[in-house]
Amino acid sequence: MLILVVVLLAIWLVLSIVGFAIEGILWLGVIGVVLFVATAIVGWLRRSAHRRAKPGG
Repeated sequence: MLILVVVLLAIWLVLSIVGFAIEGILWLGVIGVVLFVATAIVGWLRRSAHRRAKPGG
């Protein structure tokens, strides 16, 4: 799961950079930033829930 989140974060980061670098597709940068933040939040929440679910942890 962690690998998937890291790969998605990398993809969204690249899309954001490309979107902001090319003015004609600024919307791609905005979408990339939104998806990056959403993926980071979901990954953090799942990781926190996984830690709480471990017995004796």
